[in-house]
Amino acid sequence: MLNPERFLADLHHLRSFGASGVGKGVVRPAYSDADVAARTWLAGRMRDAGLRVACDEMGNLFGLADGPSLLLGSHSDSQPEGGWLDGALGVISALEVARAAKESGGPPVSVVSFQDEEGRFGVTTGSAVWSGQLSLADADGLQDHSGMPLAEARGAMRHLVTGPVDSAQFRGFIEMHIEQGPALDTAGEQIGVVTDIVGIRDMNITFTGQQNHAGTTPMHLRQDAFQAVSAFNTTLNYRFRNVVTPQTVWTIGHISLHPNASSIVPGRAVFSMQWRDADQDRLARMEEIIRDTAQATAGDLGMQVSFGRLLGLDPVAMDSTLRGALEQAAGTVAPDRWRRMPSGALHDATNVSRLMPVAMLFVPSIGGISHAFEEDTAEVDLVAGLRVLDAAVRNSAGGTRG
Repeated sequence: MLNPERFLADLHHLRSFGASGVGKGVVRPAYSDADVAARTWLAGRMRDAGLRVACDEMGNLFGLADGPSLLLGSHSDSQPEGGWLDGALGVISALEVARAAKESGGPPVSVVSFQDEEGRFGVTTGSAVWSGQLSLADADGLQDHSGMPLAEARGAMRHLVTGPVDSAQFRGFIEMHIEQGPALDTAGEQIGVVTDIVGIRDMNITFTGQQNHAGTTPMHLRQDAFQAVSAFNTTLNYRFRNVVTPQTVWTIGHISLHPNASSIVPGRAVFSMQWRDADQDRLARMEEIIRDTAQATAGDLGMQVSFGRLLGLDPVAMDSTLRGALEQAAGTVAPDRWRRMPSGALHDATNVSRLMPVAMLFVPSIGGISHAFEEDTAEVDLVAGLRVLDAAVRNSAGGTRG
């Protein structure tokens, strides 16, 4: 039988791995000591629930039911400064539903915690490799911002690795997650049933100018790489105005200047450019504008520009059968307090959709805050989400694999 107290206790215990000391925040990046310790603990909880533990070479951790099953879960790694629920909620709710199903003779449920969803090395790296979106060899060549290759980092998981996990044993995947936005909280609603997940594109851009003395180089003679980034950003916002929608977003989230010294005009700027939208054609049009704008900016300022590898995932619509099971459950658990909504954030379900039907549900994020230590959700809403997930599993029992 579903046990909300046990669910909340496990959720709070998972927070202890990498606890930041600030509120409920956690610092648990993929393959860090805290992440590995958390996964080792999760493996024990999966065994206690009567599930068979399996872990592939990427560190994707599974608790497997006997025979064909529905797969539930998310990820348990965090942003460098993350919240306690992002990903963790989906893993622990999956564990509780699987445990309750096992205890009550319900439909078989398996659990997963995917590795590096938060992108220390790429974009949802663990599920990308598991789904065949990215080869392990290519993943091993990825590096984090410090220059550490993934091939080296994943050695920390070696003691848990059992081998490949076949996706054919799963008839579908449901991921429960916090919304990471303000819609549900602002409306006073408890549940969001996801209709589709936006697509994402991500690449690095480099402007190369001329490093020079910050005191003696006249402004009109400078080839300042940071000024190129600033000009590019201003022009890009203007050029996007007739292309994007209110739901489209784009971000320069990471920038590195060389030589990064206060008395030197920076000669090189490397920055991340990320954009998201639910329309694949719009994503492609935005890429064209980004490249054209960067090249025009470099030309105007007498600099060079280069582009890194384009990463990303296409928009994904949720499976109608699994989504219908979630809607039915939401109508029972939270009548008049749920909605259908898109996901503006990327999730492992995007990659898993290459292998099987997928669906997602959201619970509110207080103040719309996520990817921060302040991230939180009222426990009554956490439990409501758990009940919806559990009911949806029972509603979808006997559903077919797409």
